[in-house]
Formats: sequence, C-alpha cells, structure tokens
Amino acid sequence: MTLQQPVHHLSCHCGAVELRVHLKHGLSGAHRCDCSYCRRRGYIAGPVDLDQLELLRGAEALTLYQWNTMTAKHWFCRICGIHTHHQRRSNPNEYSVNMGAIAGLNPRDLGEIPWSDGVNHSADR
Repeated sequence: MTLQQPVHHLSCHCGAVELRVHLKHGLSGAHRCDCSYCRRRGYIAGPVDLDQLELLRGAEALTLYQWNTMTAKHWFCRICGIHTHHQRRSNPNEYSVNMGAIAGLNPRDLGEIPWSDGVNHSADR
C-alpha cells in the first residue's frame, strides 16, 4: 500500500491499538483545529466516515475523553497516551484520525495544513 491510496493503517506508539481507515479525502483532507484540546496536542486530523474506520486491535486499550458539550468523543491509548481518533463535534457522522499515527507517513511531508476555527465553534453559540 502506498500513501497515495485512500486506505491506511495507523497505530498508537506502543502498538496496542491498530486501525484501518479509508480517508474520505485522502491525504489532502488533513486539517488542524485551534480549539483548546487540539492546539495543545498539535493534532493533524484526517476525516473518515463512521463506517470507514475499522478497529483491528486494542479496544481494551482505548480510553475515551469528552468535555464541554460532550459531543466529540476522543479516544487514546491508555498505555502510551497517543490519541488515535475522535468522533467529530462539527460532524458526528465522521471520525477524524491522527495523521501522525498513519504508518509510513511523516506529517512534515503533508506541507501546509489548513486550520479550522475551533475556538469559535458553531456548536458553542
């Protein structure tokens, strides 16, 4: 599998959690968010339809984090702490995956990444 293909594997740092995803917009769908949580993580997200994310291994290692409106669901590995994916607040019919966790991808190679305004999120109005 090359990075040009839409299906990718990703894992947490320790390898306890593995996912297979079909990136909705390929690597060009990468974006950042400036909400208080995402900017602290330096997260680059890639959108995935709910039915296009498959947990291959590690359900027992995943921990859920939610705050504020409790709409977004952020999962990370309880062993190594790496954020793998989240169900989006702006579109609960999608996940976003941690582009830095995709096998064979260095996020530096993505170039300029557009930003979403998470500070002034429409769900907060």
